[in-house]
Amino acid sequence: MVGLSRELKLATVLLLASCASAPTGSPPLGGTSWQMVKFQGGDGQVLVPPDRTKYTLAFGENGTLSVRVDCNRGRGNWTSPAPGQVRLGLLAVTRAMCPPDSPDSQIVRQWSYVRSYTVKEGRLYLSLLADGGTYEFEPIAAEQRK
Repeated sequence: MVGLSRELKLATVLLLASCASAPTGSPPLGGTSWQMVKFQGGDGQVLVPPDRTKYTLAFGENGTLSVRVDCNRGRGNWTSPAPGQVRLGLLAVTRAMCPPDSPDSQIVRQWSYVRSYTVKEGRLYLSLLADGGTYEFEPIAAEQRK
């Protein structure tokens, strides 16, 4: 009976350790594509893109990132140093003149401040440093990616 008790304790410790290290709400980003739903600023600002299909992110398996920000397109890189953390690298973006009310410049300006992510109910949330706000994205359907 003593041996069984030790085995049960060991199994419990291993189970708890595996649960503690498993990321919750933050599956891997590689191979996923998203379109922006809205930005909720820490100051209460809400930004909703007029056309979601013009605000997209595609996370490559190899750490590359492809983006569309209104009338501009860009490429960069990304890393995820730990579950729920993301670092978006330098972004090379075209410089086309988008409509005056376009949020493209705000998004590009805030790019380097994204530090964490989570996926809830199928949506991706990218959060800025110091409660600066959160970008909400929905998955892009396979037929839209073509």
